[in-house]
Amino acid sequence: MRLFTAAQMREADRLTIAAGTSGRELMERAGAAVAEAVRRMGGGPVAVMCGPGNNGGDGFVAARLLAGHGTAVTVHLLGERQRLTGDAALAAADWTGPVHGASGGVRDCALIVDALFGTGLTRALDGEAAAVVEAINRSGLPVLAVDMPSGVDSDTGEVCGVAVRAARTVTFAGAKAGHFLLPGRTLRGQLHVVDIGIPGSVVAGLDSRLAVNGPETWQHALPSLEEDSHKYRRGHALVLSGPMTRTGAARLAARAALRVGSGLVTLGSPRSAVLVNAAHLTAIMLRPCDGAAELREILEDPRFSVVALGPGYGVGEATREAIRVAGASGRGLVLDADALTSFEGDLAGLASALGGAPAVLTPHGGEFERLTRGADGTRGVSKVERARAAAAHSGAVLVLKGADTVIAASDGRAAINAHASPYLATAGSGDVLTGLVAGLMAQGMPPYEAACAGVWLHGDAGLRLGPGLIAEDLPEIMPAALRGLADKP
Repeated sequence: MRLFTAAQMREADRLTIAAGTSGRELMERAGAAVAEAVRRMGGGPVAVMCGPGNNGGDGFVAARLLAGHGTAVTVHLLGERQRLTGDAALAAADWTGPVHGASGGVRDCALIVDALFGTGLTRALDGEAAAVVEAINRSGLPVLAVDMPSGVDSDTGEVCGVAVRAARTVTFAGAKAGHFLLPGRTLRGQLHVVDIGIPGSVVAGLDSRLAVNGPETWQHALPSLEEDSHKYRRGHALVLSGPMTRTGAARLAARAALRVGSGLVTLGSPRSAVLVNAAHLTAIMLRPCDGAAELREILEDPRFSVVALGPGYGVGEATREAIRVAGASGRGLVLDADALTSFEGDLAGLASALGGAPAVLTPHGGEFERLTRGADGTRGVSKVERARAAAAHSGAVLVLKGADTVIAASDGRAAINAHASPYLATAGSGDVLTGLVAGLMAQGMPPYEAACAGVWLHGDAGLRLGPGLIAEDLPEIMPAALRGLADKP
């Protein structure tokens, strides 16, 4: 599913109107979709809360159509009727019933239609508008939002002061980023995208490089086995372990890389931790590796295809030097945790250390803030734009983790992940993600597709396991998750 900005949807409207479909006709179709959604939610009595713009016009159309089918409807307008303009004024003129003020519009009804602001909101709600939204939320009644819950920024998902909590949202032609970024995703309820006659060619022509992360984005690049496949063809991942007291994170990553299909996985371990690691490993191989010099020797073997570094590795110059060595080798790189913190406030230095190698960076919010401190474009914008900026600066794929993980490539492609479980918020979960991405890259999957697939599979494992999961469980559910993908048409 491609996602669009408010500006892109305004352009789609403009192009559609220029091609001969009037704005009034688009509003009629949008209002009809809202009325149908109300009927599916159980009908009236319904309070339709209209705003001063085109979102309010959609509400007037829906109210007229509902009343025409016998539904009890009251219409409430935020602002003065005589100040409506354009298509919204025409829609209001077609409504022959009374128009009440917005205050008090949540009484004597069973369902509320939020047609206050939609995607056109550009400032924080205050005054009467904020009071109306708060009253809607206090009512406890089910709410159907038109296009976007009022108060949610459609581009960022952020709340502009206050925002409506909807049970269902009907949007038109295409979903918006704010439907999938938090907190907007938690406020829009069930999302329904409705065709109102904007031509597919117009939508296809919009310069949207943002999508919801799903198999259709990356399944074409997912490694597959042939009858003559063998382990060396499936890639060899090298995961670097930290010192004796911090070895578990790397083992989690290594196990995940093996489970997701890497033909071989080697754990590079400091000699002080060899016995600890050896006691926990079976199919994963073990090789001593004390620092950058030995890493350089290991990578002289061309069979290693990717290096995962960071979980439990330690922060400092030794880590930075190991990344420089790995980057200079040209191998794929997956960097997390200590590898990123070692370049605190020096994203340019990390980009230099990568040396143009195909790389994926997987910071959580705190690591991202430390890494990108001072970097242009990584503050004061949406999560998608922050990730895109960091990807462009580093030349790597950036996975900005969280409940609404964003994956961004340096060429501007980006995806928002909604396929996940809150039960993934447990120690070691991120280390498993590092290993999943590394294991997919080891098999030849391009970094962006590997990152998207790793995030989705990680989320799928969390959804399958649910309450009680711990990080050690996640690699073991990979066979079921991968079989599930194979069953998809």
